[in-house]
Amino acid sequence: MPTFAQLVFKIKTRKNRPHRGTRSRALLQCPQKKGICTKIRIVKPKKPNSAQRKVAKVKISTGRRIICYIQGQGHELREYSQVMVRGTVSYYERQVRFRLERKFCSCQ
Repeated sequence: MPTFAQLVFKIKTRKNRPHRGTRSRALLQCPQKKGICTKIRIVKPKKPNSAQRKVAKVKISTGRRIICYIQGQGHELREYSQVMVRGTVSYYERQVRFRLERKFCSCQ
């Protein structure tokens, strides 16, 4: 049986520990989600890298709006294109935590 001091210590350490959620909270524990593109744009990466990365703003089926990286060379995405989103981190761009699946719908 734990002592009173041990119980208090356990509560204090649990309260002070930073909460570490998943990186892809918008997907709600699903591997992929379907969404609709609302905006397609080009961004530049952080300092040591230089290129023009293609990025899409997507409204997914849960109602959230997220920023996704478009992989590969060339794409046929337009506004209101249907896409499939999966959660992986792109280290070059800020705020980009998702990628578009190339094999799905309009992203070929």
